[in-house]
This record gives sequence, C-alpha cells and structure tokens, in this order.
Amino acid sequence: MTVETDGGDATVATTMVSDAASRDADAETESADAANDAEEALIEEGEIAGDYLEQLLDVLDFDGDIDLDVEGDRAIVSIDGGRDLSKLVGRNGEVLDALQELTRLAVQQATGVRSRLMLDVAGWRAKRRSELSALGTAAAQRVLESGKPEPLAPMTPFERKIVHDAVAAVDGVSSESEGVEPNRHVVVVPS
Repeated sequence: MTVETDGGDATVATTMVSDAASRDADAETESADAANDAEEALIEEGEIAGDYLEQLLDVLDFDGDIDLDVEGDRAIVSIDGGRDLSKLVGRNGEVLDALQELTRLAVQQATGVRSRLMLDVAGWRAKRRSELSALGTAAAQRVLESGKPEPLAPMTPFERKIVHDAVAAVDGVSSESEGVEPNRHVVVVPS
C-alpha cells in the first residue's frame, strides 16, 4: 500500500484494489484449473473403461460401439449397437451391475482412485431411469390423493435415488428408504 501526502491530506493509492483484483483473478484461474483437471480425470476414467470394455467385448465375441461422456462428476460409458448386448444386461440389470463394478475396479487399478463411472448397455439404464421416474411420480400422486404412505418394491441404490428425485419434485410428499439390502425399498409418505 502506498500513502501519499499533499498538504496534510493522506491519499491511499489504488495498489490495494489492484492487489485484491489480482488475488480474485488468481482464485478464479485456480478454480477453473481444478474444474479442468477434474474433467480431464473423468475423461481418462472413461478412456480406461472403454479400453477395458473393448477387450472384454473382443473376448466374448460381441459387437458393440463404446461411447464415452462426462455428466456432472461421473464418467458415463455406453455400449450400443450389438445384437447380443441384452446378455450383458441380464435379468433386472444384474449382469450390468456386475460388469459396471468390474469396470470400476479396472479403472481403480489403473488410476489408484475409486471410480464412480456409470455403465449403460443397449440403453437399458436410460430406459430404466425413465420408468423409475414415472413410477416415483405416479406413487407421489397416489399418496397425495390418499394421504397414506405407499411402499414400493425393493430396488438398488441407483434405482432408489431416481425414485427419491422424482418424488422430491412433487409438492406435498416426500420419500425415505427402509429395510436392509437386498430388500431395501422406497416408501412415499405425505409431508
């Protein structure tokens, strides 16, 4: 800070203001750098997962196109286009869940960091998300009309989150999870 005197009046120079502006600009740059680093890490996760899944498809002799994307704080990997891909989904997505976990472990082994990537095969998760959102909204409407709690069927954590989000969008109701895995389920209640 510079202080100048002229006839007894003290005037503070603008160096304080420019120093503060410089610090703000540095903080914004650091924040942007951190966001870029995080996105680059997610892109790397997706690429590692894509390579792993490509090798797996080759071993299984399955055809499929692998698409990589980043949504929020997750890498999204999709396999589409093959004839037998439903075998990689399994009953109620059980094979898909296992394959997702194996892919996450492969990414963790390569990066040393636990991955939260989401795997979709033949659009199954996207379709399931839509169905569960509609289920949550419909249950919320029924609870609004009846005023009585409504328990839903047991679901995976992924499925419960989608239902919770759909219920949260309806005023006058809320939801909670009850029970123990594998029978943990959502209960929609009036609020």
